[in-house]
Amino acid sequence: MPNPRLTTDYADIGRVDVAYRIDASTILFDRTLANGSAQAGLAVGLKAAVQNIVELVADAQAVLGQLLRVEPDGVCVVRVGGYAQLPGGLSASLTRGNKIVGALGTASARGYIRDAVAAESPKAGHLISDPTTTTAVWVLLGD
Repeated sequence: MPNPRLTTDYADIGRVDVAYRIDASTILFDRTLANGSAQAGLAVGLKAAVQNIVELVADAQAVLGQLLRVEPDGVCVVRVGGYAQLPGGLSASLTRGNKIVGALGTASARGYIRDAVAAESPKAGHLISDPTTTTAVWVLLGD
């Protein structure tokens, strides 16, 4: 039997999930897909000037958390605390211990992350814990 102390597993540690409404523009419900959306698993942020609405993050946008599930009524579940695996942006710098902001993926797709630079520090948050797999970067949500 393998020794569980020899592997690092962040799954579900400190998990905090919150319900929000989707913007219905960058995030869409699709009943045929797992978790109700093709965007499940991507990084989201609060839509500017609209209370309790989330959208996929754009480049340099503050990251709220990870979109987990979208329901038919436009309500979604977002992980805002604990560890989550978020995808790194196209050619993004991802450094253990650095704070993150939104980034773009291939074809300028939204919902990805990268290291924040000094000028973005007011929007930067969360900490990269393990950037080994750039498509599934372990991030500690919450500051």
